[in-house]
Amino acid sequence: MRSDTLAIVVKGFPRLSETFVSRELAALECRGIFFNLFSLRKPYSDASMSEHAVVAPVRYIPEYLSEAPVQTLSAVCRAVALPGFALAFTSFLKDLRRDFSSARVRRFGQACILVQLLPSSVQHIHAHFAHSPTSVARYAAQLRRIGYSISAHAKDIWTDPEWDLKSKLKEARFVAVCNRAGFRRLVQMHDSAALHLIRHGIAKDLVATKARPQWRDGSIPSDPARIVAVARAVEKKGLRHLLEALALLPKDLSFRFDHFGGGELLAELNTRTNELGLAHRVHWHGPTSHSDVVAAIDKADVFALTAIVGKDGDQDGIPNALLEAQARGVCVVSSRAGGIEEVVENGVTGRLVDAIDVAMIANTLEDLIRSPDERVALATNALNIEPNRFDAEAGYDQLSLLLKTYL
Repeated sequence: MRSDTLAIVVKGFPRLSETFVSRELAALECRGIFFNLFSLRKPYSDASMSEHAVVAPVRYIPEYLSEAPVQTLSAVCRAVALPGFALAFTSFLKDLRRDFSSARVRRFGQACILVQLLPSSVQHIHAHFAHSPTSVARYAAQLRRIGYSISAHAKDIWTDPEWDLKSKLKEARFVAVCNRAGFRRLVQMHDSAALHLIRHGIAKDLVATKARPQWRDGSIPSDPARIVAVARAVEKKGLRHLLEALALLPKDLSFRFDHFGGGELLAELNTRTNELGLAHRVHWHGPTSHSDVVAAIDKADVFALTAIVGKDGDQDGIPNALLEAQARGVCVVSSRAGGIEEVVENGVTGRLVDAIDVAMIANTLEDLIRSPDERVALATNALNIEPNRFDAEAGYDQLSLLLKTYL
């Protein structure tokens, strides 16, 4: 399929915390779907750790219009002559009345720049995430009088205003949603026929044949039980509560906690770790490559992700790191937030806790640390019950078929 018929818009590329996007794009290329790739943000400093096999070169649209005033002015002036300018500008003004912000103006300006960069043969635009990438894709599609579609994930579903989501859903050719919780929210706003539940899954070579052997029980100081967390250090991941729970574990229980991931709360969490006297047991490693994360999971006895619903409504879909821990045969402790219950059944394929109940988190971690046999049983069930939830290839097939319909 020609590379100049489809454009894909993402928030940033490559992003260490969004490796699932990179894997999906590479999988589409393997299925003969080639595309023009556009990013609204340049890579962060950890981009070198993001492993991907995407062939398409990425073109960066200015994140802020003030960075490229001449390019922006030229793009807007040229957009006036496009067949869909009246429609796009009317949509923009309508949105601006509901969201009078510089961000809204920025999205329209970015859309004007995008259409100037698009080959004239582009027939469809697909946006990853339903918030800003879809805003840009929607205006650009209107300007060019072509269609667009959406991959919605987590934060975008829960924090984008309902009126904005409804407008985007109404005009989109289709919407892919990666978790049932998000699907249920969107189906309340729009005809379910346009919505498709397409889970991310993980790479086949990451799925273990059996659960990891377990022997550590917290009784040997020289061989402490290993608790691993992989998550961005942001509010919705519940790391503050998890850290407080670690402080409640019995002093005679030998454990080590390792966290991998960047995020705005790392400095705060490091400071609190020292205040709690846990610096010898708790380690915040920061951004880490995916291969090193998998290696850390393989050494873990328990994987912990006690996610919460943030003050702004943000919550997880199905965290890829949680799915990867299950796939590697490691026992997981998580919480009832977002789409987590879709892959963790309490007492069957893991343990679920109330993520703001630090005593409950501590008691659950202690129980599992002292019970290697239970950890093996839970991890074994997670591998054997509904193993197709790990199958990323099925999701790639679904998405590629949907895209081919409009190309």
